[in-house]
Amino acid sequence: MKILYEFIPRMDFLEAAEEVNDLVDGWNITDSAGGRPAPSGAAVACVLKARNPDKIVIPMLITNYKGPVEVGAVALAAEAIGVDGMVPDPGDAPKYGHLIRTRKDGGCELLADPDKIGEFRRSTGPAEEVRAFLRDTIKVKKLGLGCLLTARRPAEDAIARMRDEWDFGFFMRLEEASLPTLKQVAGETKRLGKPIYAYLIVETSKNKKTIERIGWPSTSTLDGAEDFVAQLEGVIDGIIPTCLGDSAGERELLEKIQRFRT
Repeated sequence: MKILYEFIPRMDFLEAAEEVNDLVDGWNITDSAGGRPAPSGAAVACVLKARNPDKIVIPMLITNYKGPVEVGAVALAAEAIGVDGMVPDPGDAPKYGHLIRTRKDGGCELLADPDKIGEFRRSTGPAEEVRAFLRDTIKVKKLGLGCLLTARRPAEDAIARMRDEWDFGFFMRLEEASLPTLKQVAGETKRLGKPIYAYLIVETSKNKKTIERIGWPSTSTLDGAEDFVAQLEGVIDGIIPTCLGDSAGERELLEKIQRFRT
């Protein structure tokens, strides 16, 4: 099982990546999370891949902040460097400016009305349109494109998405109650020959309030993480562990789950 560290780029991202380098198989890199400017997920991914060619590097590509030219540009940069994959997703509304929706033909819309933004974020297909734009118009060929799968929807929906033209999937909101859903989805992705990774949100004494504020379920506590990960062996290709802001907890977590790396 591969361990992809959920990496939130800051100005010291090179030093931060080096601190966990020996404990991970690669990085899943956020892209201006929460709509607030941060070092570009694609730029950070290209640097890390160039410095660590044997690691798996998969950045997010948050499209609400980017026009079609930039969406295509960052994907081409990732492909040129040999980044392993990229996950296009609308993401949060931007802190500055207006939300941008890129269509599959390269057109785009600016959304400022709260009702229209809410309707857009509840809709299905924005990520698929960006994938079609990248594949058909920008001609991105070698770079793997992945999608987000959520336990909030039936397993059949996730399976249908993975049967589409996505190359891999990231499963969100994993907890004991959603483990059967993950196993059902993972069984189909294995049949399709497509990798699937799951986010592992681990609760600690320091991040409990953060998790409550975000509203996501925690997958496990730090003490129970090893037992939970053991249930995933042979089921999925890898995990994306995070302690959501508790850096000391993340270090301890990574050390605890080293025995599961293959």
